[in-house]
Amino acid sequence: MTPLKIGVALAALGFSTVAQAADGSAVLKTYADIAAAKYEDSLITARALGDAVDALVAAPSEETLAAAKSAWRAARVPYQQTEVYRFGNAMVDDWEGKVNAWPLDEGLIDYVDGGYGAQSAENALYAANVIANPTFEMSGETVDASDITPTFLAETLHEADEVEANVATGYHAIEFLLWGQDLNGTEAGAGRRPYTDFVMGEGCTGGNCDRRVDYLQAATDLLLSDLEDMVAAWGEGGAAHAEVMQDETAGLSAILTGMGSLSYGELAGERMRLGLMLNDPEEEHDCFSDNTHNSHYYDSLGIQNVYLGSYTRVDGTVVSGASLSDLVAAKDASLDAEVKSKLDATMTAMAAMKAAADTGEMAYDQMLAPGNAKGEAYIMGGVNGLVAQTKSIERVVSALGLNEIAVEGSDSLDNPGAVFQ
Repeated sequence: MTPLKIGVALAALGFSTVAQAADGSAVLKTYADIAAAKYEDSLITARALGDAVDALVAAPSEETLAAAKSAWRAARVPYQQTEVYRFGNAMVDDWEGKVNAWPLDEGLIDYVDGGYGAQSAENALYAANVIANPTFEMSGETVDASDITPTFLAETLHEADEVEANVATGYHAIEFLLWGQDLNGTEAGAGRRPYTDFVMGEGCTGGNCDRRVDYLQAATDLLLSDLEDMVAAWGEGGAAHAEVMQDETAGLSAILTGMGSLSYGELAGERMRLGLMLNDPEEEHDCFSDNTHNSHYYDSLGIQNVYLGSYTRVDGTVVSGASLSDLVAAKDASLDAEVKSKLDATMTAMAAMKAAADTGEMAYDQMLAPGNAKGEAYIMGGVNGLVAQTKSIERVVSALGLNEIAVEGSDSLDNPGAVFQ
C-alpha cells in the first residue's frame, strides 16, 4: 500500500480546532496510559517467566520445563498487544528489534537438526552454534564467546555481522531455547527439546548444558532490562510519553499509523498472507512453540483496544479514557460505527483461527499446508478483516483532517507476483 497523503483543512471541514485540541489531548493521554500499562504487564509476565526459568535451571524436569513454556506463552499476551505502538513511534520501532525480532537463524545459538544445513550464502554465522563454541570467527576476527552474558548477547551476538537473521536476544531466542526446533513442517507438533538439555553434569543431552543454561538466563535477564527501559519511557515523564503528548496532530497520526501499518503490511501481509502464499511454516511468528495463532490474535486485539481507548490488564483491572473512537464519533458517527464494526469482524475471524488451534483442530502451521482449504479460510478470514479495517482507518485520517500518514505495505498484498521472483 503506498503512503497515504491527506491534507484537509480543519476549518473547511467545520471541525473546531479548539475542540480538537481539548479532545485530542485527552485521547493522547489515554493512548500513553494504555501503553504504560501494557509494557508494565509485559514486564510483570516476563518476571514470572524469569522465575520459571530459574526453577527450570535449579531442578530440570518435565514439569519445570512445561512451567517455563507456559510462562513464556503468558508473557506473549500483553506484549503482542503493544505492537500497535511500534510503527507510529520511532522510539518503539528502534527498540523492538531487541525483544521481538524474527525469523531467526537458530543455528547461530545452539545445535540444530542435520537437515538445517551447515552454511548459508547470506549468513556466515548460520550454524555458528555459540553454545557449543566458546570462540568463533566473524569477519576474519576471532570472537571470544567464553562468557555468555547479557552484554555479550546484546552488543556482540545480536545481529552479528550486520545480518538481521542473527537474532540472539528477545522472546524468540528464549522460545527456541525452551522448545528447540519444530521439525514437523506443516504436520502436527511443536518443538520437542528435552528437559535434559538443561541438566548439569551427568545426564546432560545436547552437550554444553552449562552454556545453554547461561544463554537462557542471560537472554531472560536481558529481556527484563529491555522491558524496564520501555516501561520507563512510557511512564509519566518518560521520553515516549512526552513525545506523544507534545504535538496533537503528530500524536493522532502516530496512533493511526500504528493501527494501519500493523493491520496491513505487517500482520495481514508479512505475518499472514506471505506464509500462506509460500505454504511455509518458517514464516510463523512463534514458530518453535506453535503459538502463532495467539500472537496474531493479540496483535489484532491491541489494535482494537487502542481505538476504543480501553485495555484490560493481566490482573483484570481496566485502563480506559477518552478514545480515538470518541473523537471520530464526534465528527462522523457513521464512520466510527464502521471502524468498530470492522474491528469486531477482524476479532471474530481471529477468534475462529485461535479456537481452531486451541482446541487441537489444527495448529497454525498446519493451516499453512498446501491444499488445506479450511486452514486457508481461517487465515484469510483474518487477512481480509485486517485489510478491510485498514481502509476504514484511512478514512479516519481524512475525517480528522490529519496531514499525512504512511501505511506499511507488503508485496504479498500489493504485488503478489514479486513474492515468487
